[in-house]
Amino acid sequence: MVNLRTMSWIPLVLAVVVSSFSTQDSNAAFIPADNYLLACGSSQNVTYIGQTYVPDSLHSSGALESTENSIAETSNSTAPFSIYQSARIFHSTAFYKFDIKQEGHHWIRLYFYPLPGHNLTSASITVVTENFVLLNNFSFKSYNGSYLFKEYAINVNSDSLILALIPSNNSVAFINAIEVVSVPDELIPDQAVALSPVAPFSGLSGLALETVYRLNMGGPHLTALNDTLGRTWENDVKYLHVNSSAVNASVNPSSIKYPATITPEIAPNWVYATAETMGDANVPNVNFNITWVFPVDPNFMYFMRVHFCDIVSESLNSLLFNLYINNDAALLDLDLSNLAGNLDVPLYKDFVSNSSVNSSILTVSVGPEVSADWINAIMNGLEIMKISNEARSLSGVQSVETLFMLPHKKNKLVVIIGSALGASAVLALIALCCCFFIARRSKTSNQGHPWIPSLYGNSLTLTKTTASRGTASCISLASPNVGRFFSFQEIMDATNKFDESLLLGVGGFGRVYKGTMEDGTKLAVKRGNTGSEQGIAEFQTEIEMLSKLRHRHLVSLIGYCDERSEMILVYEYMANGPLRSHLYGTDLPPLSWKQRLEICIGAARGLHYLHTGAAQSIIHRDVKTTNILLDENFVAKVADFGLSKAGPALDQTHVSTAVKGSFGYLDPEYFRRQQLTEKSDVYSFGVVLMEVLCTRPALNPVLPREQVNIAEWAMIWQKKGMLDRIMDSNLEGQVNPASLKKFGETAEKCLAEYGVDRPSMGDVLWNLEYALQLEEVSSALSEPDDNSTNHIPGIPLTQVEPFDNSVSNIEGIVNSGTDDDAGDAATNSVFSQLVNPRGR
Repeated sequence: MVNLRTMSWIPLVLAVVVSSFSTQDSNAAFIPADNYLLACGSSQNVTYIGQTYVPDSLHSSGALESTENSIAETSNSTAPFSIYQSARIFHSTAFYKFDIKQEGHHWIRLYFYPLPGHNLTSASITVVTENFVLLNNFSFKSYNGSYLFKEYAINVNSDSLILALIPSNNSVAFINAIEVVSVPDELIPDQAVALSPVAPFSGLSGLALETVYRLNMGGPHLTALNDTLGRTWENDVKYLHVNSSAVNASVNPSSIKYPATITPEIAPNWVYATAETMGDANVPNVNFNITWVFPVDPNFMYFMRVHFCDIVSESLNSLLFNLYINNDAALLDLDLSNLAGNLDVPLYKDFVSNSSVNSSILTVSVGPEVSADWINAIMNGLEIMKISNEARSLSGVQSVETLFMLPHKKNKLVVIIGSALGASAVLALIALCCCFFIARRSKTSNQGHPWIPSLYGNSLTLTKTTASRGTASCISLASPNVGRFFSFQEIMDATNKFDESLLLGVGGFGRVYKGTMEDGTKLAVKRGNTGSEQGIAEFQTEIEMLSKLRHRHLVSLIGYCDERSEMILVYEYMANGPLRSHLYGTDLPPLSWKQRLEICIGAARGLHYLHTGAAQSIIHRDVKTTNILLDENFVAKVADFGLSKAGPALDQTHVSTAVKGSFGYLDPEYFRRQQLTEKSDVYSFGVVLMEVLCTRPALNPVLPREQVNIAEWAMIWQKKGMLDRIMDSNLEGQVNPASLKKFGETAEKCLAEYGVDRPSMGDVLWNLEYALQLEEVSSALSEPDDNSTNHIPGIPLTQVEPFDNSVSNIEGIVNSGTDDDAGDAATNSVFSQLVNPRGR
């Protein structure tokens, strides 16, 4: 079971198209029997979102039946995407006829963009099939958008499909692209639960559906590259009624366990791996609902599919909540793990509803069951599809017969027989795939799933890994570089038998206690849970990794204990705890500006050492204020190396690896490309700098939407030259403007969108030391003239006395030996995210 981390997806990340490989599990991808992708009016193939569209004039099986009154038009200058660069324009009714190899449900996807030069903005377009009106009298004149995409699902029960385009109001009709693609029949049910009153709703499979909303709750925008059925899933944030009511949550998509009855064709694993939860919305009444609001046409009914997957619970039967659609209770006392049979197992429920009474609004809400011990609720995905009305229309009340005289069609027996045989073959293929999937799951379920531990319990960084298969660890705990061995009795004495009054924090690996040896030496003792999934291989790997790192600005591993099957790690004690506790959330006195600069400099020195102090650099991957600890003298030390990864070799520019880290601090370029460099740590450190200045969390969903992400919010003010407006009020009147300017410019460079534009940690360190110099020279020092060369290009710097760089402060050299087990563990780790406020 993968531990959860809550997260908020910053807008930059929301725009990311996640790599298609991450959306697949061991099910074979669905192969559509019919797959027509037409670029209308184009003279050549067009590639769009990984798919190739062929010219409509060249496709024999998807033929344009009437060409006399149509013209082909192309334009490369204004089209928003390649698929919209050509169009076919009709002056009279025309139709496309598609040969259907396999009867059943099909997607019909239509693309419209008014190319310049033909007054297409005023065109009035109607689109119908033999049985359904899809679009009636549509015009861009009354549409608030530059292009239009429509997706429909209809059941084709003959050997051909006719799609007619009808100009209305003495204008023209046009279309840019058409898709007609087979859909698995199990995707569209024949029956769902109708609400108000509750009753079965039958006959869905014989109606036409139009996709109105398809949401990936709490997750990124997904496209055809990420969905086996070519669907698009958008993020839900803009439909939230109260933005602060929801907190994003996620696990690695590979941890989703599809049951035999559900495949990725229902929804890709990225949908089930992300969710909106209640989290901690900082409201007086914890029994609030998370509500999404959707504008809809009140004249239609809507088919709604709600996707669930319990990725937040520690154990079965702990999450209990309710689902509401409008004012109707759709599901009460919903226990996902009980219905699905386990945690991380997808589940979906289908409903039919309409808009709220006397309203063009449809609302969907989840909220906790008041009698539950754990107050929380979750939703992973939502699909809302308009249902055709009594006129068999999805647009208005006119029927097909009143708009278009259909050409004669004949159904041939041989085609019917062939279609039946084809359907049998597809069913056999699906059954085979299910068997393969079950066998694969059976194989993988026997593999270990240990945990890489955090350094401090309150670091909240939990990462699941796959154990090495069939091999024993080659690390010897008796080797001299793994620290001192502590007997279990010594640990018991040091912690007063794990006295709860000495508890420092709790993490996924176990509990962290303050300990004191007989000679008065203070320790931080982390004891692994007996029920934790942390295994011996990763326990040894953690010891080996930490034992290599020796620097005054890195927290040191002192030793370990593995007696009596215990897994205990012993670290140096950091009296003042994590940096975050001195910024917000506690009653500790505020840090001075000079203290904050010195702490940032110390942390920068530690990271600079990781990046440069060995033959091969080490990338921390989880830089944040909870992983910067302070000793009794407020000397900063970087902690928690559970996610650390060896950097690229000299002949490489990056390390390709699965995404790990904490959202809010995660490098967006690393997230997009899965290519890790030292500059990923630099980005995270830039977030830390802004957190130190503004004394607020990196992500705070309670705040207004534009303020949720500190990196984006602070950058807005930094670019205005008004960073002082959002800094900690305790610093007002105490910060030299020149020092603040240098600090802000340094953070801005760290937060550059692309790694190539970010400075190295050595450059960051140099500039922070200079900011400290400016503060120390004189609190009344005016801003220096910009007349010197800066260590970070683009940041002005005045000439100062030579300042000792951090190189002279590096103590010791990291062990350059390799650790194959550690490397394997890091490579196989799935990505770590922010822990749910209630943990798991």
